[in-house]
Amino acid sequence: MLFKKYLVLVPGIILSFVLYTLSQGLNNIIGIELLGYAKSPISTAMIAILMGIALGNIFKIRESFLLGIDFTQKYILKLGIICLGIQLKPFEFLKFGSVAIPLIIVCIISVLIVVKLLIKKLKISTRMAYLISIGSTVCGTTAIMATAPIIKANKSEIAYAIANMTVFGIITMLIYPYFANIYFNGDPLFVGLFLGTAIHETSQVAAAGLIYDQQFNSPETLNIATVTKLIRNTFLVIMIPLFAFLYNRNTTKTKNYSLLGIFPYFVLGFIGMIIFRNIGDQFFLTKNSIELWQSSILHIKDSAKIFLSMAMAAVGLSTNLKDIKSMGYKPFIVGFVAMVTVGLVSIIAMQSFTKLFLS
Repeated sequence: MLFKKYLVLVPGIILSFVLYTLSQGLNNIIGIELLGYAKSPISTAMIAILMGIALGNIFKIRESFLLGIDFTQKYILKLGIICLGIQLKPFEFLKFGSVAIPLIIVCIISVLIVVKLLIKKLKISTRMAYLISIGSTVCGTTAIMATAPIIKANKSEIAYAIANMTVFGIITMLIYPYFANIYFNGDPLFVGLFLGTAIHETSQVAAAGLIYDQQFNSPETLNIATVTKLIRNTFLVIMIPLFAFLYNRNTTKTKNYSLLGIFPYFVLGFIGMIIFRNIGDQFFLTKNSIELWQSSILHIKDSAKIFLSMAMAAVGLSTNLKDIKSMGYKPFIVGFVAMVTVGLVSIIAMQSFTKLFLS
């Protein structure tokens, strides 16, 4: 029974891997064969998600593939992020975190205030505003799905909020790496913090960081963006109880939710991989063992990028442009304003905080 349960995931996982392989091949053909570079300047992750969107909207994806596609964009993505931890050392995690935490707090407060003012003008439901707010400031769809039952959001409100995360998340994921490189003159700290705070979904941040790494050869930016986003994800533990209180403060009803149930545990896997890297660096000291250890690190890094690119292909396959098009415009105005707000606040605040904490 257990074997059959996981066997149904195989077609969708294979399809995601095939799209990754095709994206890598297309990337090599364009970047190396046609443009003549030794290493392609084009991002495989970007090609993977665009190819996924194209195929997912031109062809109807069979039911037999959907479970595996969903598994890939949820769990293989997390596995890829955990593997990224091999690139970091503990002191780097703490260094970036000291800047990221106050920056995240300022971004969250700013978006909440702006959305609160905006919904009075557009007259959309408070529940939908809460969903868009927490999705934009914390961790996208995951935050929306965790918050929805607490405030009793209906299906259409959830759908609108998730559509916001999809549309504006993909836009920022594809544009922000290039914008940030120009605006911040390629500074990996500023670029990484910006990508980690200004893009909605964990998958989108990971993809943007990977695109930046592949385009501008900056693994440090990918590390900083990932750390910032994972710290941001842990704010679910604070924001969901806060939203539950704010929404239900005038009622006598109590809401049941578990802090353990909403905690993003893959963050612990990422930290565990950082510790594993540090232990390995101290343990493997002879010439032969160092070579073996460095080879293992390289394989884990490569695996992380493969897993993330597979997840991007799966995200693309799951993006239904027709459903998004059929929705009303008002919630998207809120989503757009939230996107612009968190981006601008991120830029302004990070320049202040980085001078304060890293001077």
